[in-house]
Amino acid sequence: MIRHERRGGLDLLTIDRQDKANSLTEAMLRELTAALDEIAARDSGAVILTGAGTVFSAGADLAEARAGLATSPEWERLSARVATMPCLTVAALNGTLAGGAFGMVLACDLRIAVPEARFFYPVMTLGFLPQPSDPRRMTRLIGAARAKMILMAGRKVEAAEALDWGLVDRVVPAATLIAEAQALAADCVAADPAHVTAIKAMVSQP
Repeated sequence: MIRHERRGGLDLLTIDRQDKANSLTEAMLRELTAALDEIAARDSGAVILTGAGTVFSAGADLAEARAGLATSPEWERLSARVATMPCLTVAALNGTLAGGAFGMVLACDLRIAVPEARFFYPVMTLGFLPQPSDPRRMTRLIGAARAKMILMAGRKVEAAEALDWGLVDRVVPAATLIAEAQALAADCVAADPAHVTAIKAMVSQP
């Protein structure tokens, strides 16, 4: 359910569980983290995270969420792994992003989305807490009030509004989503990996 492709100096990870709206199981979270560990251990200029079909991810698999996945440490392990990748990370959001799937996306360096994408994190109505690092990363991107709109007021954000808020960096047609993500990564893919890591560290300094 996680496809891993190497494309000329970058890695493409695709969530592919379309029959369940790409909802995430604990095994899938572990597989994503393991794939990123493997990528980090070698020279890769960039990683693109995307989904198959028309939904990026509906968040946690509901059956597993009720059985304990909602509070699993695997969510934080994944988002921490994304945040500490030595290369450029790009979330190519092919559709709706919901719930715990926010974690890996918020931890990426760049986020692009299709016009049809929607963004919501229904923790208030479901009775779960968000993953610990998600509110902090979301607030850094869009500010405290807008983060509360999503996490507390249940706001479903359209792609255009997400762009205006800074939740995503670009909105592009679905037909060119991966090509646009690859274009954003092109300079990093062509550069010395140590140079990519050094600049990323400089930008990330408080």
